[in-house]
Amino acid sequence: MKLTVIDAMLRALDHNLGVLTAEEAMGRARGARWLALSQLLPNVNARVSETRQKINLAAFGFGGPGGPSFPGVSDIVGPFTVFDARLYVSQSVFDLEAINDVRSEGHALEASRLMRQSARDFVIHVAGVTYIQALAAMARADAARTQMETAETLHRQALDLKQSGIIAGIDVLRAQVQLIAQQQRSAAAANDFEKQKLVLSRLIGLPIGQAITLDPELPDLPASAATLDAAVDRAYTTRPDYLASLARVRAAEATRAGVVGSARPSVHVNADVGQIGLGPNPADSKSTFAVSGAVNVPIFNGNKTHGRLLQADADVRARQAEAEDLKASIYYELRGAFLDLDTTAQQLRVARTARDLANEQLTQARDRFAAGVGSNIEVVQAQDAVAVATEQFIAAEYGFDLAKGSVIRGTGISEMALRQFTGGSR
Repeated sequence: MKLTVIDAMLRALDHNLGVLTAEEAMGRARGARWLALSQLLPNVNARVSETRQKINLAAFGFGGPGGPSFPGVSDIVGPFTVFDARLYVSQSVFDLEAINDVRSEGHALEASRLMRQSARDFVIHVAGVTYIQALAAMARADAARTQMETAETLHRQALDLKQSGIIAGIDVLRAQVQLIAQQQRSAAAANDFEKQKLVLSRLIGLPIGQAITLDPELPDLPASAATLDAAVDRAYTTRPDYLASLARVRAAEATRAGVVGSARPSVHVNADVGQIGLGPNPADSKSTFAVSGAVNVPIFNGNKTHGRLLQADADVRARQAEAEDLKASIYYELRGAFLDLDTTAQQLRVARTARDLANEQLTQARDRFAAGVGSNIEVVQAQDAVAVATEQFIAAEYGFDLAKGSVIRGTGISEMALRQFTGGSR
C-alpha cells in the first residue's frame, strides 16, 4: 500500500482514538446542556388511573364515639370505583439558577466543540510529524545502504590493488573494517526505518500487518512570511484549545452566577386538567382542573449557598489561571517554532554545500588511492565525512519541514491547511 502524507493525515482523522474520544466528549456535553435546559422547558406528564376503594369515615373523625355523624349514613362507605385521567404541566417562569446553568452548559458545549477541533488539529500535526520522521529514517537507511555499497566497492578495489602489489595489506584491513562498520550502520538504519513505519501504522489505524511504502514527495509547505508577533496574535484568535479555555472560563463564571441565583426568589407554575368520576363507566366523569403559582424564597439553608459560592470562585480562578498559562505556552511554542525555522533554513543551505563537498572529497580520495599515490586512510576519512554530511543534510532537510509544520500547528490552522491540499473536500 503506497501512502502519502495526505493519506496518513486523513486516515488519522478517521481512525485515531484521540479524535474519536473528543467526538464522544462533545456528545456528552450536548446531553448535559439538554439536561440543564429541561429545567426551563415545560414538563408535561399524563396519568390515567382507576381506583377501587372502601373508606371508614370514623378514621377521618366522622361518626363513631364522640364524632359528628350523618343520619342514615354508615361509617363505612363503599366499595366504589374512582376513574381519573389527568394531564400535568409544570413550568419555570423565573429561576436564575436554572438560567445560568443553561448558560454554563452552553459554554461547556462550545468548549467541547473547540477541543474536538483541537484534537483534530493535533492528530493532523502528529501524523505529519510521524510521517516526516519516517521519511527521514528512510533517507538514513538509503544513505547507509549507499555507503555500504561504496565500502564494498572500495574493499574489492583494495584487494585488487594488493594483488597487483600497489598497496600494503594494512590498506585491505582498513577497507574491511570500514565495510563491516557500514554494514552495521545499514542494518541499524533499516531496522529504525521499519520500526518508524510501525509507529506510523499504529497512529493512523492501518489494519494489523498491512505493509506500506512511503511517498517521499511532500506538499510544498510555504515558510511563514508572518512575523512572530503576527503569528501569536493570530493564534490567540484561531487556536481552538485556547478558545476552549476561554469558553471554560465563561462556563465557570455562569456556574458562579447560578449559585448566586439560587439565593434569589424563583417563580414556578403548576397546572393539571382531566376527567374524574365514579366508575365503572368513564363516560360519567366530569372535567376538573387546578392551576397554582408559587414563589419560592430561600431564607436560610445552613450556609449551603456560601459553600457552593466558595467552590465556584475557586473554579473560576482555576480556569482563568489555565487560560493564562495556555496563552503563555502558545507564545513560547511559536517562538521556538520560529527559531527552529530560521536555524534549519540556515542549516539546510550549509548542509547541502557540505554534502556536495564531502562527495567530491571522497571521489578525489578514491582516485588518489586507485592511482597508488595515497593510502586508503584518506578514503576512510572521506567516507566518514560523507556519512556526517549526509546525516546533517537529512536532519536539516526534514527539520525544516517539521519547523514549518510547527508554525502551522502553533497558529491553529492545521486542518485549514489540510483542506487546501485536498481541495476543500474534507
